Amino acid sequence: MPAVTTSTPILRLQQVTKSYPMGEVVVHALRGVDFALHQGECLVLLGPSGSGKSTLLNILGGLDVPTSGELWFQDHDLSAASSRELTEFRRQHVGFVFQFYNLIPSLTALENVQLVSEIAPQGMDPREALERVGLAERLHHFPAQMSGGEQQRVAIARAIAKRPEVLLCDEPTGALDVQTGRLVLNALNEVNRDLGTSTAIITHNAAIGAMADRVVSIADGRIAKIEENASPVPPGSIDW
Repeated sequence: MPAVTTSTPILRLQQVTKSYPMGEVVVHALRGVDFALHQGECLVLLGPSGSGKSTLLNILGGLDVPTSGELWFQDHDLSAASSRELTEFRRQHVGFVFQFYNLIPSLTALENVQLVSEIAPQGMDPREALERVGLAERLHHFPAQMSGGEQQRVAIARAIAKRPEVLLCDEPTGALDVQTGRLVLNALNEVNRDLGTSTAIITHNAAIGAMADRVVSIADGRIAKIEENASPVPPGSIDW
């Protein structure tokens, strides 16, 4: 695991709120959040359903915008960025992994990853990306010929193929059994360690926090607690 430079945030939120009108009611998803993802760290965002963690991740990745507050990427203020500027930010700097794999069924694993690597300015060879997640022997298999864990690892390979500085993962093991989930977390851990990709993983499973440099607990739209982890453990050692 790379050493975390806690004084060097790559993404930073300052007093961010997010509200959604629901008929006559306003839902407050985030309530004045101050948060930073540091360069090279593996961070787990922990919280129950409805706590605001997915909203936080979406704002970090430029998929959503704050109602108020500031979003910074390195020294760039994205708070007032246009839709086109946020699209460029996501395209160049951020990789996403979601609970559901969103692979194109008619394309092989290699072709799914090529979709990203070919349009990235400094894209990784798609074969290398798939090798990094342990799928060197599955390059020419279609999603229907692969297990859920294998499909999720293709999704990780696709996300890292553009060499993003930031990797944002929303419940990446949520649809998987424990053994398969460990394989997926191990792939994320190796990407963080080998490539130095700043990685944030959303989960409701507190045990997964054992692999992280920091665990950020969120409740009712607020940061409830931040815990440093001096000795992260390999995903294979996590007792679920």
